[in-house]
Amino acid sequence: MVRTSVVRLAGGRPGWIALGMIVGVLSAGAAYSQTPPAQQPPASPSPAAQATPAKNPYIFSGEGAMTLNFIKADKAADFEMVIAKLKEALAKSDKPDRKQQAASWKFFKASEPGANGSVLYVSIVDPVVKGTDYTVSTILSEAFPTEVQALYKTYSDSYVSQNIINLTLIANLGK
Repeated sequence: MVRTSVVRLAGGRPGWIALGMIVGVLSAGAAYSQTPPAQQPPASPSPAAQATPAKNPYIFSGEGAMTLNFIKADKAADFEMVIAKLKEALAKSDKPDRKQQAASWKFFKASEPGANGSVLYVSIVDPVVKGTDYTVSTILSEAFPTEVQALYKTYSDSYVSQNIINLTLIANLGK
């Protein structure tokens, strides 16, 4: 007789479904993976760059958005410091779009380790402020123009990689 051992995932079928969703999100998001994030401190674009603007991945196209931020374990405190400055920048802003961004943008830290010992931070925006730029360096430069270069270096040096996922709502189970 051949014996197979089956390991039950906590929660049975719902646990498998959740695992499948996580694997799917990580796989689908790989197309948007960046190392480090493709954000640059604001600079004056050249005339050639103005003629053919590239699509900004931080102007989200979905109703919601999620970024998976894989951060070097020894740089997690640096990343969190920059996110605290981002929160401060959004709070200081007089722009209505920035106030809306702050109201719908959350960062979570995963309890489980990320790939290769990284720390996983998940950013969720729900709802997205349509047409508004979520580029961290842009927002920081508005509030901290003299500090933005150092903040951006700290921020970009903390990254292993980042996946950007635009989301479309298919069901709101609470309504």
